[in-house]
Amino acid sequence: MNDFIFPISHDEAKYKQIYQQLKMLIEQGNLKANDSLPSIRRLAETLQVSRNTTLTAYEQLVAEGYIRGEGRKGYFVNELEQVFLQQEEATVPTLSPKQEQPALIIDFRAGAVDQAHFPLKTWRQFANRVLQLEDSFIYCEPFGEPLLKEQLAQYLLQARGVKCRADDIIIGSSTQQMLLYLGCLLKHDFTSVLVEDPGYIGARQAFKVNGFELEALPVLEQGAQLHLLPDMQSRLLYITPSHHFPYGVTMTIQQRQTVIQWAKKVDGYIIEDDYDSEFRYAQQPFPALASIDQSRVIYLGTFSKSFLPGVRLSYMVLPKSLLYRYKEQFSEFEQNASSLHQLTMAAFMEKGEWTRHIKRMRIIYKHKMHYLVEQLKQHFGEAITIIGQHSGLYVLIKLHVHQTDTQLIKRAADCGVKVYPTSQFFLQNSVTEPMLQLGFSRLQLEDIKQGVQLLAKAWCFPSKNA
Repeated sequence: MNDFIFPISHDEAKYKQIYQQLKMLIEQGNLKANDSLPSIRRLAETLQVSRNTTLTAYEQLVAEGYIRGEGRKGYFVNELEQVFLQQEEATVPTLSPKQEQPALIIDFRAGAVDQAHFPLKTWRQFANRVLQLEDSFIYCEPFGEPLLKEQLAQYLLQARGVKCRADDIIIGSSTQQMLLYLGCLLKHDFTSVLVEDPGYIGARQAFKVNGFELEALPVLEQGAQLHLLPDMQSRLLYITPSHHFPYGVTMTIQQRQTVIQWAKKVDGYIIEDDYDSEFRYAQQPFPALASIDQSRVIYLGTFSKSFLPGVRLSYMVLPKSLLYRYKEQFSEFEQNASSLHQLTMAAFMEKGEWTRHIKRMRIIYKHKMHYLVEQLKQHFGEAITIIGQHSGLYVLIKLHVHQTDTQLIKRAADCGVKVYPTSQFFLQNSVTEPMLQLGFSRLQLEDIKQGVQLLAKAWCFPSKNA
């Protein structure tokens, strides 16, 4: 196809409008597999936009698997499964014990946020106003404050492509707590659950508490081994498709369609843990799996990574087939997330502060990520492989040395640096070389630089600056 003609407005980013129009043409079958797309220059001239605008739109489509670039030949449409159109559904009325640790200079802990850039003054102002509301002095609604759920419904549609009503959303205090409640509901229909291997320990523990047997779905650095799904016994799947924990790989549109198709075939559900999708640095965040088919996806989100762990706010979007049963089972349970924090977050989002915060932190964390990767490459070169550097708040480093992760962690601690193992994330899979996790979110650039220098010293890598 030589040209596309569609209106470009000034109300939304131009590249995003081009991306959405092309995506729609592909999904609706107007553009078929192997169809060629206009060159970046030609499309820019046709739509009267800059080349960078069309390039950005094409890069997003390539990243999500809709199209591919073939050298000097241009861009072509990839083959997709039939689109899973969403039909309107009828409305139906980890934390380990703290241990004493020696004094550390640098702690590469994941799961923390940047304290220096936290909007403390703004948050405090909203919190003070909330304390003047009558709703702050009564018990919260059992499934969450309506004001927050309304804001979340708007945010999920705009940022994650998930269409839901405020009433479809359940508020809770953490992902694990929500999984515990969800497990109580689902264990009447399911006896086992498929979990990623490696994967999030907190989810596994929540499933174990409810008596689920765990079945491992192998995940490699390139992604989940979805071709094994037909051989699995479980009909319930827990996954982190937008940023796999811990490898950081993202599922393409084809892979997402595969898991949806599997869930439909086995009459099962997918639990999508979308724990830090806001922080993707190479392209814009991918739409959530729940944006494809909400009838088979249970969507989980949290403010712990993107805002503040201590605020203890998470949320869940349930398919209509489970929503009524969930509310019936837990209608007499008190809400376990702070109503003060819920109301404050609702006001924070309503006034646009949440969007501003995410945009600001995405820039800050991207800079930190690039700086950490740069320092690691400078001091370790080809002696390590860096995994997951395009999204999230940590990287993995695989060291090509004849030592165990325990030895490396001990030597790092002796030099005042704390790094973290990844072995506990594995069920049956394993790695042949030691692999460590380095979080960077709460460290400043000087801390990152000093920490990597100390690691090079601890692991006997000569400094390139010496």
